Amino acid sequence: MARFDVYRLTFPRLPLVVDVQSNFLSHLATRAIVPLAPLNARSAERIPRLTPVIDIDGAQMILMTPEIASFSSKLLPAPIANLETRYRDDITRALDFLFQGF
Repeated sequence: MARFDVYRLTFPRLPLVVDVQSNFLSHLATRAIVPLAPLNARSAERIPRLTPVIDIDGAQMILMTPEIASFSSKLLPAPIANLETRYRDDITRALDFLFQGF
């Protein structure tokens, strides 16, 4: 598992999540994850800098940064994608905005 990996979970509330935790902390039993939600389902409440749009296999998803959570590493399946190359800056800006306000 690596930072910016995307996982498909079996939970209806969290079908897709992104791992946002530093790889330096991979020895911990948990990972910090952020859910992805379909763009059309959440567009009314969207703050673009906080909730950037992410394309997953042609589906427009919103990174639901305010819903960040801790999740057991043991429960994460194999990743289906990695967003580092395309979305690293967007995700990092969203996390900075959540925690620092800028």
